[in-house]
Order: sequence, then structure tokens, then C-alpha cells
Amino acid sequence: MQSSTSSSPALSRRAFAKLAMAGGGALALGGALAGCSQPESTNDENAANAQGDTQAQVIVTMPTGAEPAAGFDPFVSWGCGEHVHEPLIQSTLIVTNADMSFSNDLATDYSCSEDGLTWTFTIREDAVFSDGEPLTAADVAFTINGILSSPTAEADLSMVDEAVATGDYTVELHLNKPFNILLYTLANVGICPEHAHGSDYGTNPIGSGRYVLTQWDKGQQVIFDANPTYYGEKPQIERVVVLFMDEDASLAAAQAGSVDLAYTSATFAENIVSGYDLFDCETVDSRGISLPMIPAGSTWESSGQTYEAGNDVTSDLSLRQAMSVALDRDLAIQHTLGGFGTPAYSVSDGMPWASDDMKVETNVERAKQILADGGWTAGDDGILTKGAIRAEFDLLYMAPDTVRQALCADFAEQMASLGIQVNVSGLSWDELEPQSYSQAILWGWGSNSPIEIYELNHSEGWGDYACRTSETTDSYLNQAVAQSDISDSYEFYRLAQWDGTTGVTPAADAPWVWIANVDHLYFVREGLNVAEQKPHPHGHGWSIVNNVDKWSW
Repeated sequence: MQSSTSSSPALSRRAFAKLAMAGGGALALGGALAGCSQPESTNDENAANAQGDTQAQVIVTMPTGAEPAAGFDPFVSWGCGEHVHEPLIQSTLIVTNADMSFSNDLATDYSCSEDGLTWTFTIREDAVFSDGEPLTAADVAFTINGILSSPTAEADLSMVDEAVATGDYTVELHLNKPFNILLYTLANVGICPEHAHGSDYGTNPIGSGRYVLTQWDKGQQVIFDANPTYYGEKPQIERVVVLFMDEDASLAAAQAGSVDLAYTSATFAENIVSGYDLFDCETVDSRGISLPMIPAGSTWESSGQTYEAGNDVTSDLSLRQAMSVALDRDLAIQHTLGGFGTPAYSVSDGMPWASDDMKVETNVERAKQILADGGWTAGDDGILTKGAIRAEFDLLYMAPDTVRQALCADFAEQMASLGIQVNVSGLSWDELEPQSYSQAILWGWGSNSPIEIYELNHSEGWGDYACRTSETTDSYLNQAVAQSDISDSYEFYRLAQWDGTTGVTPAADAPWVWIANVDHLYFVREGLNVAEQKPHPHGHGWSIVNNVDKWSW
């Protein structure tokens, strides 16, 4: 671990412990944070932690789950996996902009072969790692190949067979199938030095990015300082301190005035803190319910495993369509998120590849008619029946997620008015995962990439929990990922959702009921200008600091 040489004040271990204890006391009935003792308060520490002492630093809180267990290594999970973000310490070949277009970073140019199987990148010649060594195409190839061979890597580069440096500043990526979603992945893959990547790299990372890791107190905080050897524009924020803490502690830190940006949620959003503004980030952090479309007793193959699959209730088309039409998404958002969300109609609302055909107006009477036309009639207890099938099914969610629990409960209450009984149950992942293809499940998705619209809707996708197969949809999705110009792929994604005849809209196969996109909320100190944000993907963490170098006071 390196020690700080900057004169800018960091948050001391003692001050961190004080904040953690304040958070534990804020929700005493929920239990205090373990392993912390109450330190004495000093005016000197409070002064040291106040932003007024420096205009080149920000202190930010993140959930404890945002701390990378394996450190800051792109070969494992830094900047990738479920919660993607720009890696800060390392440079990337390209980056995505707020409108999801691409800009060059390390790359100065790139192109794709006519068959879609070779991507060629030319990289800049003035990039150096923070240890002074030059960055070359060999480092790019080393990183890509290293991720491919790493058993713990979370970045999906499965479409790549090999990366080859064809010159000092030119590298080729050879694919096993045309798959342009690779570009979105590369926008988050940090390039590592071949000469300095070893077993301890995660704790002592060397990169060519905007910041260097100065200090990491595991379980507490991480400190980044501006990289003096960075080839780009000098960061306006010279030091970034990230504190890992639970949500109640994050609120307490803001109330104490000891942080500049504190993550929060709808539960605490009304606790307006003096000297702070509530910063509301729109997201593609979607919540939706998968509805198995095949009868019970089936099986489903996914990722080399065989699952029990199918559901006799959700496999009924009219019931799936009616639930999506009847759901009042705005009401659900008000009930469960305090209004801090937007209605979700797909896994990619607002993105360039989204389809307006996925949108549906709430119409309970129309939903009732769909059910009647589908042969459903009310039983003696008011629950609909169709032959021997009763309109009753289990809805599972990942416990202990209280937002998912609340969304499920609200959904069940709304469906009850239709005569559909939904039984809500929270399970651990180990309990839930084997039932992924046989039960209705409320999931959390969202990515600044079309990867999820592909995987959730393709017959061979890892996220086809609805067990839907369609050669037509597969064809559109395959054409989308084969385009050498990304913008040419958008129309194929829209056709995959609805082409005028078939698709996944509520009026077509309705394999999902989408409910809400959950806003990401933060308390931001007055005077801190947070630069324009991209739509945040699933996960409340590192996305907020993607462009921290462009923040200002």
C-alpha cells in the first residue's frame, strides 16, 4: 500500500470510524456497524474533513458492496461484470459519451473487417503508465488475452479468440463471431502493463488513467490522486476519497457535513440535509418480472446446465398481456420509490436501441377484456380460472432487497383487482437460481450497452428466463451485432422487439412485465458542480464518479 504524499486532507481512520458509528446510531433498531468504537470528537478533525480546506478534493460515499473485493484489477472485476464503470486508474481504448456514442481514449482510430471478425485499433503514442513506462499495443494485447485466460474475469470477452499486437501501436482483436457489443465492453476494460501485472496488482495497480491509487484502507476508504503522467486534460478534482458505508451511515455523514456527495435512496431522500442538494440521476436500472412462457414439466438449457422450466399459469398469453396492460407503473413508483423513478417498459428505456412499441398505457378495463377473451372466468373466491388452471402463481425476489420486496407487494396488490393471486416470497440467490426458468421472478437489470436486450431476448441468451424461442427475433439480434457501424444496429434491435407481426411487446408475446427504472439519488454539497452524467446502469456505486475529473467547485 502506498502512503499519501499530497498535502490535501484525507479522511483519517479515526474520522471514518466516527462516521460509521454515527450511521449505526441513526438506525439503532437495525443494528450498529460492528467492530467500531466511539472515538472522541475534535474540532481539528471536523475542520480537516470540511471541504472548505481544499477546492481540489471531493469525498464521496458508496455502498459497502461497491468496494472491489479483489482490488483494482480488470483481470478480475474492476470496471466490469454486473456493475460496469470506467476504471479511473487505467485507460480504456474508447469511452462512451452521455448519448452513448463513442469517443477515442487510448485509441486514435479503429475499424472492423467486412466479415465482422477482426477489429483493428491504432493507439496513441504518448501514453505512459504511472511508473513511467510507455504503453504499447503489446500491453493492450496482454490485457485482452489475460482477461480471456483468467478464470475469475467478469468482463465478457467470450466473443474474442485472441488479441495480437501487429506493431508497436496497432492491435487486432480476432473474434469467433461478429459481435459489435464488444465495443461497449472495451469502453470499460482498463489496460494493464505487461511488465507490472502480478498477483498483487489489485492492491498496487499501475495504469495510465486519470488517477492513481494512493491509499486503500480495506473495509473503509480508498483515495485516488490525479495522475501526473496522464496524457489527457488535467483533472479539475485532484483528489477523490471514496468511503464505503451502509446507507444509514451515508446519511449520517452528510448530516455531519463530512462528505461532499453521499449516496442515498428514496427511503432517506426526504431527509433534506442543510447545505446539500438532492441530486437525482435517471437510470437504466430496470426492475421487471420474467414470466415463463412454456408449460410446467419442461426443461431449459443455459450455460451448460439443465433447469426445470415452465409454469402452467404464466405460460398463458392472455394473462401475461393483461398484467402488463393493467399495471399502473406510476402508482407503483409512488408507492415504493417515493416517486424517484420512471416507468419501465423494457430493459433499455431511453437508449438508442429502445423501441417505442414497448410502451403501454395503463388500462384496467382493457386488461379485463383480454382475460375474458382468453377464456378466464371468476371462481367462487373471485380468483380467475381457466379450465383446471387457477390464476395464482408465486413471485420471487432476491432477499433482503427491500425495494424489490415493495415492488413485488405492490404488483400483487394491483393484480388482485384483476382476480389474479400473486404470492410474494423473498429467497437467497442459491434458493432462487434453480427456479429461474420455472417461476416468475423480479429482476434488476440495466446497462449502458445493448448486451441485455440481446441476452434477455435471444433464444440462446443467458437471460432468456421467459423461455421464449423465436427464429425471427434471433435473426434480428444476430444482424444487430454483426453491423460494423454501431448506429446501423439500432433498427435491428427495434425490430427484434416488434416488427409489426411478432416480438416481445405487451401486445405480442409479453415475456416480461417491466415496472420501473430506479433513480439513483445523492446528497451533494452546495457549490459542487457534478458534471453531466450518462444514464446510470444497474448498481448504485462507481458510475457516479465516471467523470469526477470534470467536476468542479
